[in-house]
Amino acid sequence: MNSNTAMNQYKIRKQITRLLTYGVLLFVGFFMVYPLIWLFFASFKDNQELFGKLTLLPKQFSLEPFKNGWRGSGQFTYGTFYLNTLKLVVPTVLFTVASTGIVAYGFARFDFPFKNVLFLLMISTMMLPDAVIIIPRYVAFNKFGWVDSYMPFWMPALFACYPFFIFMQMQFLRGIPRELDESACVDGCNPFMTYLRILLPLMKPAIFSVLIFQSLWRWNDYFNNLIYISSVKKYTLSLALKLSIDGQGAVTQWNQVLAMSFVSMIPPTLLYFFAQKYFVEGITAGGVKG
Repeated sequence: MNSNTAMNQYKIRKQITRLLTYGVLLFVGFFMVYPLIWLFFASFKDNQELFGKLTLLPKQFSLEPFKNGWRGSGQFTYGTFYLNTLKLVVPTVLFTVASTGIVAYGFARFDFPFKNVLFLLMISTMMLPDAVIIIPRYVAFNKFGWVDSYMPFWMPALFACYPFFIFMQMQFLRGIPRELDESACVDGCNPFMTYLRILLPLMKPAIFSVLIFQSLWRWNDYFNNLIYISSVKKYTLSLALKLSIDGQGAVTQWNQVLAMSFVSMIPPTLLYFFAQKYFVEGITAGGVKG
């Protein structure tokens, strides 16, 4: 009886602890998600209701703010800005995944002259703040004739100018046994085919981490887009949102701006939720292996 009583008490304490844990997580999670909830409901409020009342729910739900906001500046709709963002983000992400993976493979698996020096130089570039190199980059890209285009985003991605992603994938590759490379070599694979057929499928968590990071950074980027893109017809969503604020005259219809802000957040949010399993695996594996 005493053992059964002790076991029941242990189970009760365990259940209470679990309930308290879930309660705390829900409480903290609600405050983390609350800004998104507020953003969604604020999209249905006019300026008077938005700034005059503290209630979360609007008086009425109407899709007019979304319809009017989607029209954009009049000359270009948010459909154009969405397409521009995809034109910038998708090639940049694909080029980054391809180039940084190959460079990481070279550093992790091969010995070549000045390897340590080159690795040190690559890592040292992570210490440079963006404000230090923005002027030299702009001057160089301007001489190449890339300003007011998406080339300043595509070309650095194509040539693996993201040392953080290289280092993260290197750490992941170091956790993969070299015996796999040797087995592939015995079967007749050259180094590139070994990477493509053997290592690349195993690097899926690291690749998804690169994909998510780069997608979110490029999708939400405002500063670099503002520096390199000047034509309204090439504006991305981040620039279009600022244009919506500046282009509405004296009175800004904030419900339209908030509605388009909410719409612009949907793709990266869905990407993160669908790929978060691989994202967590890639971050943890890249941090502890090596």
